[in-house]
Amino acid sequence: MLNLNRRKFLQYTGAAGATLATGGMAGMARAEGPLKIGVVYVSPIAEIGWTKQHSLGVEAIKKEFGDKVEITVLDNIFMPQDAERVFRELAASGNQLIFGTSFSHGTPLQKVAPRFPKVAFEHCSGIVHTANLGTFEAKYYEGCYVAGAAGAHMSKSAKIGFIGGFPIPDIVGPANALLLGAQSVNPNVTCNALFLNSWFDPGKEKEAANTLLSQGCDVICSMTDTATGVQVAGEGGAWSIGYASDMSKFGSGKHLTAFTLDWSSDYVRAAKGVAEGNWKPEVRWDGLAGGVVKMAPYNEQIPADVVAKLKQLEADIGSGKVHPYAGELKDQDGNVKVASGAVLADADIRGMNWFVKGMIGKLG
Repeated sequence: MLNLNRRKFLQYTGAAGATLATGGMAGMARAEGPLKIGVVYVSPIAEIGWTKQHSLGVEAIKKEFGDKVEITVLDNIFMPQDAERVFRELAASGNQLIFGTSFSHGTPLQKVAPRFPKVAFEHCSGIVHTANLGTFEAKYYEGCYVAGAAGAHMSKSAKIGFIGGFPIPDIVGPANALLLGAQSVNPNVTCNALFLNSWFDPGKEKEAANTLLSQGCDVICSMTDTATGVQVAGEGGAWSIGYASDMSKFGSGKHLTAFTLDWSSDYVRAAKGVAEGNWKPEVRWDGLAGGVVKMAPYNEQIPADVVAKLKQLEADIGSGKVHPYAGELKDQDGNVKVASGAVLADADIRGMNWFVKGMIGKLG
């Protein structure tokens, strides 16, 4: 497997890009010879976090295919103009399947995919799909709801904190679910939310976590690509909730749980489809029931009866008995957004751009 930085990759593929940028014939065909796959990460591969979980998806492909696959991995590609060029070069270099792994990869993929109709593109966190661009996503909000319930059981201040990368629906929705899960245990819980406007900025994340601690939050959840929030919370004596990976080793014994992500099924499914010549663009959105979202082990300090309740909550959400966005739900200003007895529609969940009542913070 090649693992190249951006400069080396563009040097390696520049000539091919000049000659093949017009793409090829429409239609997918069974892969001949080793299946060539390109994967683009938004941040460096670390010990834990968002990109780490995607790297495990790549490892699942290698385990499934062995030497029948050739994979080129590019990391730290987050600027749209860079991503567009990288996706174009990957397609021009003969890769038959290309993965983008961040919301910010969306526009570049939408521009490049039509130029290479014989290449299959897969976009994690994508909201647009085309004839050769599929999307896959996780129902983060399901894990967030369970984690919020855990936080409320352990919080003494009834104040929890949330740190997000950007105020986009993929992050705003889980932030709301975190609070709603907590309020299912204690209706008086509030949540202070801060956004970094970055996926990977440990310095900003540390400052945000310290701000939340100073505001009295004794449970902190971070949806970023580092364990900084977990570390700062633990060092400050607060409980923490991890994201994407189990971050317990960084939490000073105060890591309650994490809503982890297992993309293996999405990666292997796409690779098999291309290898067998029957790949089709799909819109996949799985959660606890599909095994894409999983709860990390619960902290041993959580009482056994509470752990039993949390595991039952996991099962109830997975079966559909409990829905995190069941009404009545009001926004910050007290306006009813979901009536009692109703459930927020999937399209509205995926486009959520408002905070529920009890959230303290701004999206603008």
